[in-house]
Amino acid sequence: MGYTISQKILKEHLLHGEMVAGNEIGIKIDQTLTQDATGTMAYLQFEAMNIDRVKTELSVAYIDHNTLQAGFENADDHRYIQTVTKKHGIRFSRPGNGICHQVHLERFAVPGKTLIGSDSHTPTAGGMGMLGFGAGGLDVAVAMGGGAYYITMPKIVKIELLGKLQDFVSAKDVILKVLKTLSVKGGVGKIIEYSGEGVLSLSVPQRATITNMGAELGATTSIFPSDEVTKKFLKAQGREQDFTPIFADKDAVYDESYVINLSQLSPMLACPHSPDNVKEVTELQGMKIDQVCIGSCTNSSLYDMLVVASILKGKKVHPNVSLSISPGSKQVYTMLANCGALSDMIDAGARILECACGPCIGMGFSPNSKGVSLRTFNRNFLARSGTADAEVYLVSPEVAAASCLNGVLTDPRTLGDFPIIVMPRKFVINDNMIELPANIEDAKDLEVLRGPNIKPIPVGKEMQENLSCKLLLKVGDDITTDHIMPAGTKVLPYRSNVPKLSEFCFTVCDKDFPNRAKELGGGIILGGLNYGQGSSREHAALVPLYLGVKCVVAKSFARIHTANLINFGILPVTLENPSDYDKINQDDDIEILGLKDAVNSKDSLVLHDLTNGEKIKLNLNLTTRQRKILLAGGLLNYTKKGEN
Repeated sequence: MGYTISQKILKEHLLHGEMVAGNEIGIKIDQTLTQDATGTMAYLQFEAMNIDRVKTELSVAYIDHNTLQAGFENADDHRYIQTVTKKHGIRFSRPGNGICHQVHLERFAVPGKTLIGSDSHTPTAGGMGMLGFGAGGLDVAVAMGGGAYYITMPKIVKIELLGKLQDFVSAKDVILKVLKTLSVKGGVGKIIEYSGEGVLSLSVPQRATITNMGAELGATTSIFPSDEVTKKFLKAQGREQDFTPIFADKDAVYDESYVINLSQLSPMLACPHSPDNVKEVTELQGMKIDQVCIGSCTNSSLYDMLVVASILKGKKVHPNVSLSISPGSKQVYTMLANCGALSDMIDAGARILECACGPCIGMGFSPNSKGVSLRTFNRNFLARSGTADAEVYLVSPEVAAASCLNGVLTDPRTLGDFPIIVMPRKFVINDNMIELPANIEDAKDLEVLRGPNIKPIPVGKEMQENLSCKLLLKVGDDITTDHIMPAGTKVLPYRSNVPKLSEFCFTVCDKDFPNRAKELGGGIILGGLNYGQGSSREHAALVPLYLGVKCVVAKSFARIHTANLINFGILPVTLENPSDYDKINQDDDIEILGLKDAVNSKDSLVLHDLTNGEKIKLNLNLTTRQRKILLAGGLLNYTKKGEN
């Protein structure tokens, strides 16, 4: 029996375990990346391990999230990251150099290598044939220290692409079709592999758009083959030496298979407030819009920008629409300026933002109240835009550009002929905004600079024998990390200040949660299906830890959030009978006896609701290693004991 692409890469990097679906495996990590919303914590954790130099082939710190410097906090975090990376052997991508995933694809991603990043969209590198995983910052810190990265061996899903995209239909429409087919829960515990004749018609940036939003499926990661298209892209980036061909064996066996005919796709959009709430653009055509945002790590490549510029050229943005455009990298920005496309955007009335995540992470450009915003982004969760009652739709650059001209949702196929886009054979290469680390000898004398907003990391305590507490909060299905720990301009500056950050925890669901948690000394949270989907931000576990949350009970969990909860010593357990969810109410008195003993050696335990007398059976879906981490009070404690 042959191997899939993923299995080949995992086999080459396997350090622990057997590659059997459902088993825990530990793999060697070649590269890491961080961004500044999660990076400060990752580097504080790395420092806590007392390791002088990173052990990876390459580690890069990007500044792309918290670039709005309305106070000293973000600037201080950037200075800390700049100095700590220089000291410990990590490259530093300065503010303005671009969005981590776009820059990494251009300058660092290598077919056949492994990558983890403290950002859930790290699988973007799968467009290059690289196995990239989103992870919590603590997992990234451990990998930088030479430790293995542990995942549950996923099932492998094949999506065969046939045909070729029609004019004005894009890679964004492909992944929206996949989301409509599989849903935001459909990729949990799976790697998505793309194959078929249709793959050859997609460029590396187009493939990266598709693997980027694999995160919205809940997938462990997504990947394309490394082929002649990959080689062409690397050659244009001056990195042809990094090319390695990688294909699945002809007799590879997949757990699931789907077929998508690219030639049959139409422009699509994801409606509020979930990426899998997908419809055809024609179903809502003519809907009045207020705002259009083009960019993000999903759709900010040179090709996407050239298409947008061609559609806008010689025209004017509708007077009732505000248009922002964020090029994905300095390379893209420079090439747009050099060829005149940037002028076409500006002349049409676009507001050009810096090369950063910006509006996608709620960092500026929030819509008006009850505003309708079309965005080429990857997430449209409630209030993520910074406006609580906004209606955010996810669309392709083609739909976004056509709609901003007309003031209403527009099928771009009505524009006439598709613009002729000629991609350069050679990209502009200028890495002068990527700083190299100091050499080992010079690094010894370097000072790491910390601002007053950088506070110590909360550390978990060893697992207690029994648990008696309140049910602090009861929430529904598909609770995202944006619900647990919001982003945006008011919150992101405190990413390195957990006490301050705690004031915002779960306030999207319940404004009184932080105060109640503090008054009661912590407790338990009850969730529905797919609890913790979305971003990899470990703050969604770290801040509840600070507020005294000991355990989260849910019908099911998202992969990265489960790992983050365990990493910080919070026990994730599932209801054996999902209908028992209705038997437990917020503010009920809860008791779990024999907690430590169960975590040590059992597969289940009993939650006793003292308020109504119900006894609820819970499942412990934990590996031996995860049990040891929880008993130690988290991964940091476990690693300090030398057990990783």
